[in-house]
Amino acid sequence: MNADAQLGEPRNGVEIPGGSVIDPTALGIKEFSTYALVIDARTAHEYQEDHIPGALNLPVVNDAEFAEVGIAHARDPHAAYLVGATYVASNLATHIRDHISKCRPGDRMLVYCFRGGKRSRAWVDTLRAIGFETDVIEGGWKRYRSWVRDSLASLSPRFEYRVLSGMTGCGKTRLLHALEREGNQVLDLEGLASHRGSLLGALPGDPQPSQKMFDSLLLDRLRRFDLSRPVWVEAESRKIGNIQLPPALVDAMRKTVHLELSVPIDERVRLLREDYAHLVDDPMAMVERLTPLKALVGGEELTLWQSLAEDGQVDELCRRLLLCHYDPSYQRSRQRSRSESGSIIELPAMDAASLAIAAADLTIRFGSCTTR
Repeated sequence: MNADAQLGEPRNGVEIPGGSVIDPTALGIKEFSTYALVIDARTAHEYQEDHIPGALNLPVVNDAEFAEVGIAHARDPHAAYLVGATYVASNLATHIRDHISKCRPGDRMLVYCFRGGKRSRAWVDTLRAIGFETDVIEGGWKRYRSWVRDSLASLSPRFEYRVLSGMTGCGKTRLLHALEREGNQVLDLEGLASHRGSLLGALPGDPQPSQKMFDSLLLDRLRRFDLSRPVWVEAESRKIGNIQLPPALVDAMRKTVHLELSVPIDERVRLLREDYAHLVDDPMAMVERLTPLKALVGGEELTLWQSLAEDGQVDELCRRLLLCHYDPSYQRSRQRSRSESGSIIELPAMDAASLAIAAADLTIRFGSCTTR
C-alpha cells in the first residue's frame, strides 16, 4: 500500500481523548468518502448482514458459487480452485463491464472481503493491472467490524445530547425532524432501526436491519456530527424492536437532562391514528397484536379494547391505550432509568407550523453546548 494511503482525513474534526480521530486510519486506509468506489467483494448474503455504508457489492463469487467451491474444496482442493477461478474470472468481467468501465483513470478504489484474503486480492490485482490506485482493508470486514464496535464505545459519550422525552403520541419524532430542518444535529435512532420502539412499532414493508448493519449506520451518522454542537435525540430504552443500542450511548443519553414534551390527549390520539394508520384501519388486528399485554393490563381492560375495536370506536380505543397502558408504562420506565427531569415543553398542537415554531424556540434555548 502506498504511504499516502495511511493518511486519514478527519470528518468534521470528530476527536476523542488523546487527540486521535474517529476515521478509518486505524484500518490502514483513507476516509471512505475519498474513494471513487468502495467494493465489497463478499457474497450478497454477507453484504446484506452488514457492510460499509456506501459500499457497492461486487462479489467475486455469488452465494451459490461460494457454497459450491467450499464443498468441492473438502473433496479436492485443486479442482475447487479451478472451478472458483472460472467463476471469479466471469464475475469480474461482468463487474468491469457494468461498473468499473464507468470510472475515470485517476479514480482510487477501496476493496475488502471477509478477512482481506483471496477475494480481495482478486479485485486488487485486477484493478491495479488496469491502472487504478487500489487500497485494501487488511483483515477485511472482520477488522472493520471490530473498529465499528470500538469506535461506538469511544465516540458515543463524547457528545452533549438534548434528549426529547414524553408520553407515546406526543410527536417526539416529528419534532426531531423539525429540529433537523432548523439546522440542528439530529440522531433518529428509530429511523436507523426501522422501528418505532413499541409492541406496535414494526413498520410495514420495512424490516429492521441486522444488529451489525445498525451499528455501521449509527457510527456513520455519529461521525458526521460536530463535537462542538449538541445532538438531539429521542429518549429510548436499551432496545428498539430487535436492535440493541450501544451501552455507551444509552448511558450518555441517561446522564443528560431530558426535555419533557407535554401534548394534549386529543392531539396525541390524532397523532397515534396518523402514525399507526396501517393498524387503526384494522383495529381488531391492532388489538390482536396487543394480546401479550393481558398479564400487564388485565383481562377486563383487554376485553374492553376488543369491544371498542369491534364497534369501530378507534379514537376511544387509542385513548384507552394511551391512558391505561402506554402512559403508566412510560412512568415506570422513567423511574427505572433514573433520568434527570428537565424543562417541560408545552406543545398545544403538532401541526407543521407549530412544530416549526417549537423547533426554532428550542434551537435558541438549547442549541449550544453548555460544557465546551
